[in-house]
Amino acid sequence: MTRTLRSTLLGLLLAAFAASAAAQAPGAGWPNKPIRLIIPFPPGGSNDVVGRIIAAQLSARLGVGVLADNRGGAGGLIGTDMAAKSPADGYTLLLISVAYAFNPSIYKNLPYDPATAFAPVALLGNGPVVLAVWPGLPVNSVKDLLALAKQKPGQLNYASAGVGSFQHLASALFRLQSGVDIVHVPFKGGGPAMVDVMAGNTQIAIGSLIQILPQIKSGRLKVLGVGSAKRIAAIPDVPTIAESGVPGYEATNWWGILAPAGTPAPIVERLNREFGVILASAETSKRFESEGAETQMMSPEEFGRFIAAETAKWAKVVKDAGITAE
Repeated sequence: MTRTLRSTLLGLLLAAFAASAAAQAPGAGWPNKPIRLIIPFPPGGSNDVVGRIIAAQLSARLGVGVLADNRGGAGGLIGTDMAAKSPADGYTLLLISVAYAFNPSIYKNLPYDPATAFAPVALLGNGPVVLAVWPGLPVNSVKDLLALAKQKPGQLNYASAGVGSFQHLASALFRLQSGVDIVHVPFKGGGPAMVDVMAGNTQIAIGSLIQILPQIKSGRLKVLGVGSAKRIAAIPDVPTIAESGVPGYEATNWWGILAPAGTPAPIVERLNREFGVILASAETSKRFESEGAETQMMSPEEFGRFIAAETAKWAKVVKDAGITAE
């Protein structure tokens, strides 16, 4: 065998080994089938709205179907646990909101370990709460509502998406800081809660603007205040709750993506890059803004630290309000 032939054969072998190694590398060939995005709440809430916006955009970017799968129940625990127990292959993702940061304080025996069950992928965006009421309630401002609640302690109700939901904790924070006696009525999801307030069975809703804005525009709910630090472009004439009689009040929802722990790092990094492109697009920004939210991007590492900080922040609200799983 000539030296030239040996060199040629050696080169072919090395190329074959390199191709084989690349084919076997974690995440190689991903994605080649549909991806499931678990939304751990029923249809109709802010999680569902954001999840479906992102699923459609990600599907277009990756060239495979991204199927939004609503798995509501137990304050998001059922869907979250399902995602935690799914294969770590990049074909199951979990959409989370600020409620994910509540659960370690509310539920003492979580079916998953929030510190180890997931790999942070990307933060998607954030949006403030708004305080809205049934249009038939004789109030036109936060101060009017506070006065009525003090005249009728224990007679006004606020609806939430369930014990431990963002609506519940944002409302509990409002109750603690304002000193009013209003009664919690939990539902199985944000959609059913809004329907009940619009029907006048319960009178108060404090929830994500992204969820409530359509009902405000249609006149089925009356907005009194926004829970951000300053007024927002989506409803510029609506004052903040803090400037309207509850100094210091601020409650903001956020949404992000997790993957089961052990998902190959190249897949997590690819997803983070894809979400970065999606969130930077004018189309996505405009869609979020039209819903009263804004996009916000973080690296997986930054998002992990953000989740830890939010978990600590809301643990105090849970403790002070005495909230436990019912």
